Amino acid sequence: MNLADHYNKLYTESIAKIDSGNYEIDHLIDSDDDYRFGITLVIRPDETTKANIQHFLSEVKAIEPGQYYYENSDLHITVMSIISCYVGFKLEDINVEDYVDLINQVLENHKNFKIQFKGLTASPSCILIQGFLTDTLNEIRDDLRTGFKNSDLQQSIDKRYAIQTAHSTIVRFRSELTYKTELLALMEKYRDYDFGTFEVSKIELVYNDWYQRERFVKKLHEFDLKID
Repeated sequence: MNLADHYNKLYTESIAKIDSGNYEIDHLIDSDDDYRFGITLVIRPDETTKANIQHFLSEVKAIEPGQYYYENSDLHITVMSIISCYVGFKLEDINVEDYVDLINQVLENHKNFKIQFKGLTASPSCILIQGFLTDTLNEIRDDLRTGFKNSDLQQSIDKRYAIQTAHSTIVRFRSELTYKTELLALMEKYRDYDFGTFEVSKIELVYNDWYQRERFVKKLHEFDLKID
C-alpha cells in the first residue's frame, strides 16, 4: 500500500462529505450503556509528539469546543486488534498469559523502529493524524496474524479490515459542527504539518473500550522490542 496515496484519497473523500454535511456523529461516545470491550496491541507516541498534537487540538477546540478530543493518555496507534471490541467481552473469558506468551514469541524477533506523524487525514466521523511506518510494523503484524492463526486462542484479527496504516484518531464528532468552514480551513492549514518522529521500543497489550479511554483501559503487559 502507498500510504500517502491512501491518506490523500481518504482526506479528499471525507472532507467532501464533511463539507456537504454528510458527516457522521458518534452517538455512543457519551453513552453509559456502551459495553463494547476487547484487547488490543498499541503503540504510544512520545511526549514531544503528544504536545504537538495537543497544540493543534487547542486550535480545533477554539472553533468546535463541543467535539470529542483525545487526551494524551488516550493517544495511540493500533498495532493489532486481537479481540475487537464487542458487547459482553470480559477478561475472565480468556487466559491473558497465553496471549502474552504468544505475542512474546512473535516480538522477540523484531527490533525497535520509528514512526513519523506528518499531516492530517479524516474519515466522515473523525480527524486523524497520518502515521508513516517502516516495514518493521507490518512485518510484526504479519507474524502476529500467523501466530494467532496457528493457535486456538480467541481472536478476531482482520475480521473488520486488515490494518496496514499507522494513523491515530485525535477528534471524533459527537455533535453537529457549528463552524464547519473554519474547521476545514484549519485542517487544510495542518494538512502536511510535521507532528514529530518517535522511536518505538515498547508495545502495550491492553484491555480497552472502543475509544481507548484511560478510565477503562487496563494495561495487561508491556513488551520490549530488541534495541537495534
